[in-house]
Amino acid sequence: MESIQSELLLIVLCCVVVVSYLFSIGSRYIRIPSVLLLLLAGMGIRLIAEAYEYELNVPLLVVESLGVVGLIMIVLEAGLDLELKSSRIKLIRDSFLSALIILLLSTSLISYILYEYLQQPLLNCIVYAIPLSIISSSIVLPSLHALTEEKKDFLVYEASFSDILGIMLFNYFASPEIFSLKSIGVFSGNLLLSILLSGLVSILLLFIMTRTKLSIKFFLVFSLLVLIYAGGKMLHLPSLIIILAFGLMINNWHLFKSVPWIQQQFPQEQVNNLNQLLHSITAESSFLIRTFFFILFGFSIDFNMMLQNEVMKVGGIIVLSLFAVRFLYFRFFLKTNVFPEVFFIPRGLITIVLFYKIPQEMKLANFNEGILFFIILVTGAIMTLGMLFYKKKPSELVEEPAFSDRTDIF
Repeated sequence: MESIQSELLLIVLCCVVVVSYLFSIGSRYIRIPSVLLLLLAGMGIRLIAEAYEYELNVPLLVVESLGVVGLIMIVLEAGLDLELKSSRIKLIRDSFLSALIILLLSTSLISYILYEYLQQPLLNCIVYAIPLSIISSSIVLPSLHALTEEKKDFLVYEASFSDILGIMLFNYFASPEIFSLKSIGVFSGNLLLSILLSGLVSILLLFIMTRTKLSIKFFLVFSLLVLIYAGGKMLHLPSLIIILAFGLMINNWHLFKSVPWIQQQFPQEQVNNLNQLLHSITAESSFLIRTFFFILFGFSIDFNMMLQNEVMKVGGIIVLSLFAVRFLYFRFFLKTNVFPEVFFIPRGLITIVLFYKIPQEMKLANFNEGILFFIILVTGAIMTLGMLFYKKKPSELVEEPAFSDRTDIF
């Protein structure tokens, strides 16, 4: 096979960014998630490369690094989007419980399916099931423009909580020991330490960002966030909690107005400017990282592998289980309108990144990676169907009471 020239590679990279931008615009009209279009584009690029005998070898480390940075941006974006108000307590409660219960039920069901199918250790099956049970906020959040504000707010909170809870659950079960008092104590201690550090680190980051006189702040913020994540991982701390807390603190600075010293050092207007900068950084960074990550991931997908009977059977059962758990929870627990919320079951960036993070000793020997590809594509297609059939304009909708307005849930 021929090696691709550097000029042609640059042209391809620039075209990918332009096409991704067009996908983002077009997805608002055709209601197909831009991430799904990127995956399909990556698969198309692979077919074209094979047809013209071009060789493009992307190291796994590059894809994994892009995924980790994307994960950091997603968690920060989630913190910056979560607004803590007394009027939203019920909404936050309902979305948190939805994310938690659906995550636990889905993990249990998928673990059982993998255990029966592969006859591998149950713990290993659980580690594989957790990433498959996490809703992808990188797909959900850009796809909510056609929904009403109530539905949009609920899905933003739910997807954000699903990401955070799923990552914490995965880190616990992927640790060497999980069923001993020592492991539970260490995990709880690390969690508490991360919460304490999150306050200190957040104040430190805020001090650095508000005191610097340079207008060049993008790569400073970017580097500091990656350093926090990498340093926390080396110390075996759930460092994403620190990043989440930083985003929450910046977006909810009004909660500290009763502390005079903090308001004197960091006035509300100053923090608001930083909030706007961080929103801009996360939006631009997430777009670029998401573009190349999903293009490269789509490029790595072997379409023939997904058409295997084994892959379609197991993957189909798992997707059906995810849909059933979500439908039953919404219909019989929340007792509210399930459309199109029940269709929002996409799996994406976090699922892929956590699959890369599965320890070698917990790998399932007979697990076919085509199952992962199948689930990501099919769940994305299901969400697309939900959005396509949701054609009513927000002003024309007559809905059941919003989640946050219901009093019969608890």
